[in-house]
Order: sequence, then structure tokens, then C-alpha cells
Amino acid sequence: MIAVDRLTWGVRGRTILDDVALTCPPGAVTGLLGPNGSGKTTLLHLMAGLRRADAGAVHLDGDDVHRLPARERARRIAVLEQHSSTGLPLTARQVVELGRIPHRGRWPARHDEGAAEIAEALRLAEIEHLVDRDWRTLSGGERQRVQLARALTQRPDVLMLDEPTNHLDLAHQIDLLATVRALGRTVVAALHDLDLAAAFCDHLVVLRDGRVVAAGPPEEVLSAALVADVYGVEASVGRHETSGRLHVVWHDERAVR
Repeated sequence: MIAVDRLTWGVRGRTILDDVALTCPPGAVTGLLGPNGSGKTTLLHLMAGLRRADAGAVHLDGDDVHRLPARERARRIAVLEQHSSTGLPLTARQVVELGRIPHRGRWPARHDEGAAEIAEALRLAEIEHLVDRDWRTLSGGERQRVQLARALTQRPDVLMLDEPTNHLDLAHQIDLLATVRALGRTVVAALHDLDLAAAFCDHLVVLRDGRVVAAGPPEEVLSAALVADVYGVEASVGRHETSGRLHVVWHDERAVR
């Protein structure tokens, strides 16, 4: 379980996150929601140990994330960034293999070290046909799926995703989130799409101006009033007649503000 205790962080005199407290249920998909500038990515980076808070703490199963050795933290938490790039002439397979680094010791690894984990990650991310492609020739969506496979090879307890569907078409957005949900791991994902969040998240945390304004199951958190208040958009929230899933339909972004 991940617990965030009164986290505060700012830069150049500006407070980005202010006294944030939340809990991410184990084995569940927690969605971080909020408009641009609300602090989603910053919170994700602090939770992953990539930045240090000015105040407060993040605990993973009782351990302070920022006190963990970097190698142990990388074994327990994998991060899928919104944008990834490299100028090195790496193949997709070589990028995926980078996920095994935290599990390797000082001595050179066996030739087949992590082979099973890599093969499974390639299968889950559906990129087996891309393994020999130069990373630099891949589309944005292909790169995102390669990075997902790289994160999965770490075999982390927690998977943290920053806008994971950003470069994907709708079919691949659904496929990726369905894949992530089926892993059965603790997942924290910063998302923009409320409809996808309603469909695939077990737990939601809504941020506005660096503060948590709502948290809980999607059916309790998402409402027309919250969407209007936080996003300034008139919307309907309800169950789909055929699938029964919770969904969000916006009407007119100018209707509220």
C-alpha cells in the first residue's frame, strides 16, 4: 500500500502541492485526476521517489520511499513517464532490457538473465513485432508501449504511469489500460480522460491547485457537480445502458465558466 502523508512541495516560492494526503489501495488502480497545473505529475514523481518533498512523507508498505536505496526503490517502483527519448541507437528490445538493471549485481549478468521477464513483458505490451526496430524510428504510441514493457520487466510492486495513453489511439488506450488493470499490481496513473478513468480505475484522487478535493471509488467521486467545479465543464455522469460501466459525457466547456 502507498500512503502519502501531508506532502508539500514548491519551486521558486510557488507552492505546487499543499498538504496532500491520500492512500492508494493495494492491488488496485488509482487514478490521479485534475486539470493542467493541478499537480498530478509532480505528485507522481514525489510518490516514486524521483523528487524530495519540502514536507511530509511517502510510505510504501510502511517504508519511507525517500529513504530506500535507489536500487531497491527501482525494484519496487517502476515509472512510465509521459515523454521518453534517447539519441542512442538502441533497438526496442534493448530499451526493454534496461528494466532488468535494478536486478543485476556488480558482476556481469548471465546472457539469459531476465529472459522470462522480458518475454512476458513483450507479450503483455504487444510489441513482439517491434523488438528489432530502432527506437528512434518508432511512433509515439509504439514508444509508449515499449516503455510499458521496460517498466514491466522490473517486476515492480507498484507501477506509476504519467499520462500513459497520451500518444495512443482509442483502441490502444483501451488495450493498454486493460492490460495494466489485469496485472493485479498496485497502479497509480495520472490521467486526463475522465471516461477512461471511470472505466478502468478502482480508486480516484482529484487534485485542484495542488490540493486533494475528492478521493474514493469512481461512482462516489465522479459527479456532474465535481466536473463542473474542478474542470469548469458541464457533463453527465452515469451508467452505460448496454455495458453498465460508469461513463462521463461532456456537453459544453463554455457552459460553466
